[in-house]
Amino acid sequence: MNLPLAFTYDSEYFNVKDTLECGQIFRYKRLAEDRYGVYSLDKYAEAATVGDTVEVYTDDGEYFRRFFDLDTDYAAKVKRISALSPIMRRAAEYGKGIRILHQDLTEMIFSFIISANNNIKRIQLIIDRICDRLGADTPYGKAFPTADVIAASSAELFAELGAGYRDKYIVASARKLVGYDLASLDKLDSAAARKELMTFMGVGPKVADCILLFGMRRGDVFPVDTWLKKVYHTYFEQGHKDGEISTFFCNLFGDDAGLCQQYLFYFQRKYGQTTPNTVQ
Repeated sequence: MNLPLAFTYDSEYFNVKDTLECGQIFRYKRLAEDRYGVYSLDKYAEAATVGDTVEVYTDDGEYFRRFFDLDTDYAAKVKRISALSPIMRRAAEYGKGIRILHQDLTEMIFSFIISANNNIKRIQLIIDRICDRLGADTPYGKAFPTADVIAASSAELFAELGAGYRDKYIVASARKLVGYDLASLDKLDSAAARKELMTFMGVGPKVADCILLFGMRRGDVFPVDTWLKKVYHTYFEQGHKDGEISTFFCNLFGDDAGLCQQYLFYFQRKYGQTTPNTVQ
């Protein structure tokens, strides 16, 4: 695509591959070794690493500058997190190029409903099929469909597109979202917002935490999957049951819990023992 160069950024604290492949977003494509295409709602950008610089090409420069969280000082965050413990120093150094994206909340609700007990490749395929079938045309492909469009569709359609048992969850949550004031969640603390998100069909504790972190940028949550359970039992074991691990990490890391989760998740996937690439 012939997109204009919108901005550049130092690659030390913006690693495109690490940011896109750490489990927080599913609508991206690897175009070349150092170049990725990224979709959000009806917008598109390409991010390429050239030496020590990331070049972002898009018609929506301001949108993607915010999307990639480029006004946040991640060097300060890495320094603070690295001081917590030896394992956090290793994880933060390895993952320091990860940035928590500013993603659309509605898109995140559907994406993480689809993610439950699913693997990353299959999540991407299901979302791509939904966009292809229901999304509006854009110069860059299909947009993510609106809640209204999804709500007007049948559960059978989403089953046909590969959503499996999540088909009913997608439709029920879409119908609840029609006319729902998502901005009202911003007025709630994370515990209350989590409880409210869990009133949507298909949103359990872990999915709610993912939505809070990746759709609302709440740093005081810590989604736990098989990778993070292994991290806990390998480096932090204190006898907690599975349902208590998220609270343990939230208490340990405070407002940095979400970013610590990303560093630990990516570190474990790279250096930990083999574990299925599954979001649970």
